[in-house]
Amino acid sequence: MKTPIIVVQLVHIYGPLKGEIQEFSESMILIGRHPSCHVLFPKDVAIVSRRHAQIVREGNRFKLIDQSANGTFVNGKRVKEAYLKDGDVLIFAEGGPKVSFLTKIVERQHEIKDIPLPGSPQEPEMAEVEAPSIAQAQSESNLAEGISIQEVHVPLVIQFGPTIHSFKKLPVTIGKNPNCDLSMNHPAVLDRHAQFFFSQDQYWIKDLTGQMLISINGQPVNFQSPLTPEDLLALTLQGPTFRFLNGGRLAEIEKSDSEERITAPHEKEEACLPDKHQEGCIKKAMSIMNKLLSLIVNLWKNPQP
Repeated sequence: MKTPIIVVQLVHIYGPLKGEIQEFSESMILIGRHPSCHVLFPKDVAIVSRRHAQIVREGNRFKLIDQSANGTFVNGKRVKEAYLKDGDVLIFAEGGPKVSFLTKIVERQHEIKDIPLPGSPQEPEMAEVEAPSIAQAQSESNLAEGISIQEVHVPLVIQFGPTIHSFKKLPVTIGKNPNCDLSMNHPAVLDRHAQFFFSQDQYWIKDLTGQMLISINGQPVNFQSPLTPEDLLALTLQGPTFRFLNGGRLAEIEKSDSEERITAPHEKEEACLPDKHQEGCIKKAMSIMNKLLSLIVNLWKNPQP
């Protein structure tokens, strides 16, 4: 038996939790600085109340209830109570943290899996697991190239920076050119960069750059590729990068500041050269200084007539 449940997704687009995506299946979501809150903001964000707001599920709807001193805003309008819909932008106090509200339906299965009988294979034999051949990969690539792009009425929501862009039909073209459906002001994005479309009951992305700049989970997109939930989609190596969510939603994420670039051994060696050169210069300067001091001392002890 399958029981559908609704999961709330809060995409943080401004504030101390920017870049995070939180998911909740609770019937009540508490928001504030109090330790009991589900969405917990740091204590130093004083503009947010300790118990600032809550999101309460009513059937298949979600109501936002403000409990703060500085107010809660939905799409720029201050509210005390409001029913939320996908794509709404919530701001907790004027100039405070900002999140995008999204939902997705998940089917939870309540069933008992068959217990394997003694001696029955639980894992496939190694001989049965074969890596796809080059011919198979080429065939899949040709299949992807042969998929036609048609106008389909399906939703697409893209959170880029502080803005939510909603589309009701695909395909959607993105790029730096103002004539694109979504114009992106990013230094690494080309005029016509990518196209999102819907085919075979799933979302796809097509690389329009001709340079294989787009990657999914670190793998370059040769021509076009389907998108699956939780995929990390990078438009270029320099970004922007998005997480693909259920229901045709893309949320921009940022690389962690703790990520460090891996330095090759020869780069480490070259990096040390300036330090060795500097050390040699210091030793040479100290040697000259010592000679000058010795000369001054000798002149002082043995003054010339």
